[in-house]
Amino acid sequence: MATRYLYIARHGDADAFGNLTDTGHEQARCLGRRLAHLPIDAVWHSPLSRAADSARQLNIFLSGNIPVDEARELIDHVPYVPDPEETPPSWVPFFDGYDADEAAAGYETAQSLTARFATPPEGDDDVHEVLITHAYPIAWLIRHALDSPPVRWLGLNSANAALTVIENRPDLPQSIVMFNDMSHLEHRLQWTGFPKTLRP
Repeated sequence: MATRYLYIARHGDADAFGNLTDTGHEQARCLGRRLAHLPIDAVWHSPLSRAADSARQLNIFLSGNIPVDEARELIDHVPYVPDPEETPPSWVPFFDGYDADEAAAGYETAQSLTARFATPPEGDDDVHEVLITHAYPIAWLIRHALDSPPVRWLGLNSANAALTVIENRPDLPQSIVMFNDMSHLEHRLQWTGFPKTLRP
């Protein structure tokens, strides 16, 4: 039974202009070392520069010969704008100003994301793919794998260069092997992308 292995990560730490910081470059290289022993078939990244640069950094450790390409479905986007009655009160200001067209476009991108990547392989061989994206698409992929209501993407966050692994097999539910794993990052490189507070 062929399996599609998705190794999903948020891009490295970036500055206000969307460029990787020195920390972000280092995080991406650490992620590359973490994945170096795996038979990666392709690295896909968001069109945004912080994700593309992260993909190039980690690919140095994947022999440098792995195909690295853009996937528009991985773009940073709000995958689902909840109705007012299902929106947690603390999130109400975040969604203020989203019109119906913007909400529909985000949901369409989210549906394209799962249609492209959250499926078993078509052939008989296993497929190993790295996805370098953003916190919201990762949250949507996790929500989809759990078959949870659309609003449940809220509250899921990923640190920069943290690793999430999802396995897709024919005729079986998706399997979340790990989520937001930072064991490949030194302590000083962990938890960027989250609010600053005490962390384990």
